[in-house]
This record gives sequence, structure tokens and C-alpha cells, in this order.
Amino acid sequence: MTEYDELKSYLDLLKQYYAKESGKREKIIEQLKENNEKIASIEKQQELLEQVNILLQKTSQFAREQAKVQVENLVTNCLEYIFENNTQFKIEINEAYKKQNAEFYVITNVDGEEIKTKPTESRGGGVVDIVSLALRISFLQIHRPFIEGPLILDEPAKHVSEEYIFNVANFLKKTSEMFNRQIIMVTHNNHLSAIGTNAYKVELKGTESIVEKLTFNL
Repeated sequence: MTEYDELKSYLDLLKQYYAKESGKREKIIEQLKENNEKIASIEKQQELLEQVNILLQKTSQFAREQAKVQVENLVTNCLEYIFENNTQFKIEINEAYKKQNAEFYVITNVDGEEIKTKPTESRGGGVVDIVSLALRISFLQIHRPFIEGPLILDEPAKHVSEEYIFNVANFLKKTSEMFNRQIIMVTHNNHLSAIGTNAYKVELKGTESIVEKLTFNL
């Protein structure tokens, strides 16, 4: 083989190598273009999701604030109606460990001074009973989807004094009428049982429960 033939053979090898590497380069460029398009699409989708997340957070915050005001107003109206004073109910929402926590407070204005306490710590059992009752009614009424069915209560005002038990009875009666919701209540209190459309007395005699329908002269 002459020197010319060797050079020609080497040149052919170089051409084949160049063609092979050029094919790889074009394929890499094509993949790079596809990947850049995917990255752009993902970045666009991420931006959209971040905006949706912000919208959902603001919507959730607005809905939470609206529900908070509704609950505060209903419980406050309930406390004012039953105890005939200026007691207010407040909910304070705090964030701890990325979770929302709600603290309940009862505020009473005495001679221009606000007294703010947790109902379970420094108030009488009657206030706790009424706050619990009003919260149950509030959550039942504002829940979406709406919850059908009766409101079932077991001794809802066992710590409320006789001075205010008539107000509790009237409040429950008005609540039933206003929200068109049946109330099924178990109670030992005659004033509360007297507001019922139907009232029954269950008495244990020996091992047998005797049920008697009650009639009240209102």
C-alpha cells in the first residue's frame, strides 16, 4: 500500500468518525431542546400552581375569618340572651408547628374594664354549658355541606342556675323555630322538658323502664 493509499484510508476513517459523532451531536442537541421545552413547561406549571396555592390560602383565610365571625356572633348573642349581660365570645386563631389552633375566650366589660378569660378556667359551669351549646349549634348550622337531621342534646344546661334556666329554654325553642331543626333532648330539668312539643318521662321501676307522656299547662 502506497503512502497515498494509507492517507486516503485514514481520511475515510476520519470522515466516518466525523459522520458518526455529528449524528450523536444532532441527537444530543435535539434532546437538549426537548429537555429545555420540558423545563420551561414545568416552570410555567410550577408558577401556575404557586399562584393557585396563594389563591387557595387567601380563600381559606377569608372563609375561616367569615366562619370565625359567624361563630363569635352566634355564641355572643346566646350568652347575652341567656345571662342578660354584655358578655362577648372571642376566638383567637394562632399558628403553631404549621397547624392552626383556636383559643376560646369570654370577655365581660365591668365598669369599663374588659375581663378576658378562658371559659373552662375561670368561669362558672353554666357559662361553659352555654358556650358548648352555642358552639355546637354554630358548627351544625355553618357546616358545608349542610348537615340535616335533629340536634341531640344530653343535659345541655346542667350547671346553669335556676335564675337563667327559663332563658335557656326560650333560647332552645327559638333556635328550633329559627333554624327549622328538631331538638331531641334528655334532661332532668322540668323547665327544659316543658318546651318540648312532646315530652316523655322515663322512670325505672325495678328492672323495668316505665315511659309516660307528659302534659304541661303552659
